[in-house]
Amino acid sequence: MGYLSKMWKAQGSSTGQWPFTKQWLQDLFIGRQTHTGIPLSEDRALTFTAVYACVHIIAQTIATLPLNVYRTLPTGGKARAPDHSLHRVLHSVANPEMTSFSFRETLQGHLGLWGNAYAEKQFNGYGEVVALWPLRPDRTRPFRDPDTKELKYQTTFSNGETVTLPFKNVLHIPGFGFDGLVGYNPIDIAAQSISLGLAAEEFGARFFGNGAVVSGVLEHPGTLGEPGRKNVRQSFNEMHQGLSNAHRLMILEEGMKYQQIGIPPQTAQFLETRKFQITDIARFYHIPPHMIADLERSTNNNIEQQSLDFVKNTMLPWFTRWEQSMDMRLLNDTEQGRLFTKFMVNGLLRGDIKSRYEAYHIAKLDGWMNTDDIRELEDMNPIGGDVGTKYWMPTNYTYADQPTPKPSPKGGEPTK
Repeated sequence: MGYLSKMWKAQGSSTGQWPFTKQWLQDLFIGRQTHTGIPLSEDRALTFTAVYACVHIIAQTIATLPLNVYRTLPTGGKARAPDHSLHRVLHSVANPEMTSFSFRETLQGHLGLWGNAYAEKQFNGYGEVVALWPLRPDRTRPFRDPDTKELKYQTTFSNGETVTLPFKNVLHIPGFGFDGLVGYNPIDIAAQSISLGLAAEEFGARFFGNGAVVSGVLEHPGTLGEPGRKNVRQSFNEMHQGLSNAHRLMILEEGMKYQQIGIPPQTAQFLETRKFQITDIARFYHIPPHMIADLERSTNNNIEQQSLDFVKNTMLPWFTRWEQSMDMRLLNDTEQGRLFTKFMVNGLLRGDIKSRYEAYHIAKLDGWMNTDDIRELEDMNPIGGDVGTKYWMPTNYTYADQPTPKPSPKGGEPTK
């Protein structure tokens, strides 16, 4: 990042003071206070397996799909623009230290945890974007310059240096928010639900790690002195405490009696609480439960439909958010309208092989796909020539604006 620091100084970026408010410092170093008593930060939230799974699934989906730059054609179609400098940044290498996959996965992870993703643009001598560098969302904030009314970004690095970046130097992808400029922090909104899930996990871990499974009260008919109590407690813990000693035979001496106390986890609906919190987090991130290994309500018949629902109702808004932000922030005024970015989502919408081949068969017979179109969707090389590029047309089809021929008299020509 030393190179970027030089760039900032060369561009004359002004420095500012980060607004270290009491609440901001508390959230950063201690975590949000929740009703469960567990301080919650973004890093702590990620230790809850349901949160990690949901954030990771969306991030990997964004990172896995090919992302291309396209050029509009005079005929109304589109063509890839691999010669554009931005194509390599988005499709292959985001910067000298990160692949496009890692870059997109990182930024989508920031969106899933902080609700905003920021990256600084690196330009070449022609003003073209040749690299994108992620910025920490917890150390970056947009603000409006009180003098010029322009939107700027202030970010602080790990060494404590704070810089102000102009609007044109930052790619900002905001999540769902209140003003269209800054996204809500998902962990703020779901703090109580996430902390309840963490509390259930901690309860289970402490129950099996510290508590004797046969926990209860030892009653002695006489009076034990301090050494006697220590010996009984030590020997009892050594024999019965911890998961490895669960259900061992208990031997009592000197007329002692054991009385079990406490509420078992089943009675306290411990397992049900954990299961509900996993479903609750899946609902929050709009992830089908089967994708985070909750198969209770899934069948072979509905999993495919749920997967398609994931693409259309979960990922499509994210794709659109990314594409429009990149078109607005990464293309200059002359390129906007002529160039655009787009994820290739066809692979996610494909069904099983039988359904795909049946759909291809219909498309080819109806004349709106040729053999090479189909082979491209199946990641196969084109055949070329008439066999690959020709479009079929059923002989009994005609144009809608043409009159339908009337049956001809016997032995005569068709009449119109």
